[in-house]
Amino acid sequence: MLARFVRSAAVAAAVTGTLAWAPAASAQPSEPTPSASAGPAETPALDAGSVEITAKDAAGDVLPGATFLLLDSAGQEAGRGKADEQGKLTFSGLAPGVYRLKETASGSPIHEVVADQDVIVTPGATTRLTVTDPFKAAKVLLQAKDDKTGKLLPGATVNIGTGDSTLVTLTTGAKGTASGELPVSSRKTQFWVKEIKAPAGYDLYKPSKTFSAGPGAPVTVTVTNAKTATDPKPDPSDKPTHKPTDSPSTPSDKPSSGTGGAKPSAPGTSTPDADSPSTAAAAPAGVSAPKTPPGSLAHTGADATPWIAAGAGLLVAGGVVTLVVARRRTADGSEPDDSGSAS
Repeated sequence: MLARFVRSAAVAAAVTGTLAWAPAASAQPSEPTPSASAGPAETPALDAGSVEITAKDAAGDVLPGATFLLLDSAGQEAGRGKADEQGKLTFSGLAPGVYRLKETASGSPIHEVVADQDVIVTPGATTRLTVTDPFKAAKVLLQAKDDKTGKLLPGATVNIGTGDSTLVTLTTGAKGTASGELPVSSRKTQFWVKEIKAPAGYDLYKPSKTFSAGPGAPVTVTVTNAKTATDPKPDPSDKPTHKPTDSPSTPSDKPSSGTGGAKPSAPGTSTPDADSPSTAAAAPAGVSAPKTPPGSLAHTGADATPWIAAGAGLLVAGGVVTLVVARRRTADGSEPDDSGSAS
């Protein structure tokens, strides 16, 4: 515009014959004219990504029917779907970023779902992810029984495991049972059980037994215990090393000289009781007087009076007979004369 103004002024001056000064057009800096192609540049759109999921179990088998939910960084649902017959599911057209993957169902009655996890989506790429669902734990019921009566026994402790690993330790309670869960790695897993503590009054069940269990299935394990022997045979070496001494309270066989016992009277010196008869029949020959039972107190002289009197009577009768025979021999002169002379 300034250049046109200068040219107009020059033309006017030529027409009027008047010369006027005007600055040259080249002396004034011109303002840049914006170009039509110099508009603001547009940011190119980022390429979308995708996530491909394969659902399997611990044995390596695919799990068709497993259901998943995908959430974006704001917690909004970005996709939902179910695995096909090959156990695969794909979420496509995802903007790059971090997503949260949730398994809502395993599609199997013997499998558990996995925990939530983060998934990173990169521009123009497919993120492949394998989800491994664990098997449901087996339900184990432990019983400890008396091997003879079948009575359930409390206080038995056992270890249960597989291979070289102990998976669970159980102790039977007041009812003689205990329960727990066993992690399984296949549709049929082999386990061993070993008792490490026996119930009170019973011997340890030493054999190690095995059993099988499946995912989510109940199984009962029983150990039997025998009673501990309570009557051991005596050891012959356990003999007493000293003789027992008489106890001070042991009664003596000798009569006491104290006032509590009476000494027996000597035969012939005791006096008969006033109430006893003056004469008594002699005891038959060969019959002895009854003896005092051992351990009883000695009787007094009054109890032996009949026998003493009978003995005295026999002695008197024998002396009388001897005296009569001697006198009769003297009277008859049956004995020879000691002088030896003839009449």
